[in-house]
Amino acid sequence: MNYKNLSAMTLVMSLFFCYTLSAEEKKGSDFAKGPQTLDELLLKVKADQKLDQQVNVEREKNFIAAKDKQAAMLSQAKKELAAARKRGEQLKAEFDKNEKKLSDLEAKLALTVGTLGELFGVVRQVAGDTKGQFQNSIVTSEMPERTKFVADLATRKELPAITDLEKLWLQLFTEMTESGKVKSFDSKVTLGDGSEVAAKVTRVGVFNLVSEGQYLNYNSESGKMIALSRQPQGRWLSLIEDFQEAEAGELSALGIDPSRGTILNLLVQAPGLLERINQGGLVGYVILSVLLIGVLLSGERLVFLLRLSQKVKEQMRNKVPDPSNPLGLIYKSFEENKHLNTESLELKVEEAVMKGTSSLERGLGTIKILSGVAPLLGLLGTVTGMIVTFQSITLFGAGDPKLMAGGISQALVTTVLGLVAAIPLILLHSVVSGRSKVITEILEEQSIGLMALRVEQEEK
Repeated sequence: MNYKNLSAMTLVMSLFFCYTLSAEEKKGSDFAKGPQTLDELLLKVKADQKLDQQVNVEREKNFIAAKDKQAAMLSQAKKELAAARKRGEQLKAEFDKNEKKLSDLEAKLALTVGTLGELFGVVRQVAGDTKGQFQNSIVTSEMPERTKFVADLATRKELPAITDLEKLWLQLFTEMTESGKVKSFDSKVTLGDGSEVAAKVTRVGVFNLVSEGQYLNYNSESGKMIALSRQPQGRWLSLIEDFQEAEAGELSALGIDPSRGTILNLLVQAPGLLERINQGGLVGYVILSVLLIGVLLSGERLVFLLRLSQKVKEQMRNKVPDPSNPLGLIYKSFEENKHLNTESLELKVEEAVMKGTSSLERGLGTIKILSGVAPLLGLLGTVTGMIVTFQSITLFGAGDPKLMAGGISQALVTTVLGLVAAIPLILLHSVVSGRSKVITEILEEQSIGLMALRVEQEEK
């Protein structure tokens, strides 16, 4: 037997044996049914081989068809690439041609323009300067559309027309004329809390914007009119209402800011009277208390002395003793003690004079002490403020003046308050003391006169 045939038989028998084992494992199922003999197995193998050949042939056909399709797509892509490269070269040539043409036209334009180029530069420069001026001018709050034209003219690359030059001149002339006008118009005003309200706004040239008793600030970036969060102190606000209510052609006073906001901002930052007083701290409050007590006491003494002086003058005209005034007490004491000798009578009259003058001098020493204590308290506040200043310098250095401002303010304000309290107290003490001395001199004069009259009567 041929060895090749023997090997084939061996392989077939092995497959059959395996197939037989598999069939026994799957016994009872439809899938386990198969060829039962070698002839059936051979036929099955030949059928499967023929089926595999058909499948392979079909796969080869599909592969060859796909290969041809990919080749066609590759050929089409290469054609498109070549066309794109050709188109790119054409565009590049056209670009170079246009670039050269543009360069020639620009050279021709420069040659044609000539001296107009210098005029064009001047116009653009003037338009740029005017744009900045208009943006910062409060006239723009009334005419906000005018900045668009000058901004366009400042960035334009072509030569301006005659109408553009005339319009630019008209805008400049309008700014000049509006700077000398006072006009009122309705607009929206932004308040300190961010809300907007419709209000009547009065523009004073190019200096100030006022509305409903307040100064306004024009924000060039947002184009809004904003009420100052802090208004100037004193009479500057009271002038606004009178100015807005004035009739056309009527003269009315109003504070204006020729620096267009700089002076107004400085004026707004200046502290008011109460803020100045608060800078003095506790020592400042004590000084003001001393001043208040001294003024009240001086006022009470002055009123008392004026009334007493009036009663003394009436008593001088009326010889009937009135015990409600010192001179009346002297008269009464004299009349009641006429029977005594001259020395005893003199002592009684002097006693009445002393009783009368004691009420006149009451409180004068207190006023004098307060007038002396006030500047000393001011000096105390000065020293305290300087101590605070040096403590700030020790902790933070002297690089930032704002850190030292609180102590320096306290030192200066308390010094001022001490002088402000001392000067009027000294003057009031002088006035009250003078009135007291006048009445005292009258009492002494009248008492001496009475005693002189008694001595004359005894000599007769």
